[in-house]
Amino acid sequence: MKKLLAVIIAVVVLGGLFFVSAYNGLVSQAEAVDGAFANIETTLQRRADLVPNLLNTVKGYAAHETEAIDAVVSARARLAGARGVEEIADADNELTAALGNLLLVVENYPDLKASANFTQLADELAGTENRIAVARKDYNDAVRAYHIKIRRFPNNLLAGMFGFTEKAYFEADDAAYDVPQVDF
Repeated sequence: MKKLLAVIIAVVVLGGLFFVSAYNGLVSQAEAVDGAFANIETTLQRRADLVPNLLNTVKGYAAHETEAIDAVVSARARLAGARGVEEIADADNELTAALGNLLLVVENYPDLKASANFTQLADELAGTENRIAVARKDYNDAVRAYHIKIRRFPNNLLAGMFGFTEKAYFEADDAAYDVPQVDF
């Protein structure tokens, strides 16, 4: 009888330890996703902070290029007000496209391209774009690992019981798949 009771207690203790370990693993994965998303937001904020300086520099040389400048201002404002992965991804894609158009406009102004201030800002922007790409990749990697964790048995049972649901990937918009047209 004592052996049976000891076996039952051991099974209950081991089951409890498994349950606690599995739950804590799900919490850790969810926090990794949230942390990776916070890194994206931080990097996007860095870019948004660079944009006004870049715009002011461009305005000094190309004041009549208001359409490209206004598009960047509008996209930056949309990004600042965006909430959630999908809305932020859409706003980020809009700002990226607007900045790309602005940099194409800059090509028409050799004095602006030669400006030390513009060159420094453009270099910082390029570095920030690289950071954004890395942050997006890290976020999507964290989401993938989280999805694997919540879908595997027996974690899927715990995930369902405790409300661990799928997270959205940070995806490129449809325009990213279009091949750019280069005309010389």
